[in-house]
Amino acid sequence: MYKGQVVGEHCKDDDIEINVAKEKKLTNMRAASADKTVVLKPHRELSLEAMLEYIEDDEWVEVTPETWRMRKRFLDSNERKRAERTALKAEAAEAGA
Repeated sequence: MYKGQVVGEHCKDDDIEINVAKEKKLTNMRAASADKTVVLKPHRELSLEAMLEYIEDDEWVEVTPETWRMRKRFLDSNERKRAERTALKAEAAEAGA
């Protein structure tokens, strides 16, 4: 796992920054069995064509001899935000011209 790698799907349009290697803290829990009721869907194996159809404009498919991975174009979240602001400014300037 590395920064910018796509590891899951969010039900809304925006992205979530997470650290999948970090364990969830179990402090301040109301019920001891609250996390035991969470049902996770099994991962989907996607073909290269399916990955290319699935990715958004800000994502790439990284192809190596052994694996295919989906990742963000800019790995660092600060770079992603900067690129998004730059794109919005360019759209506004284009619309105003």
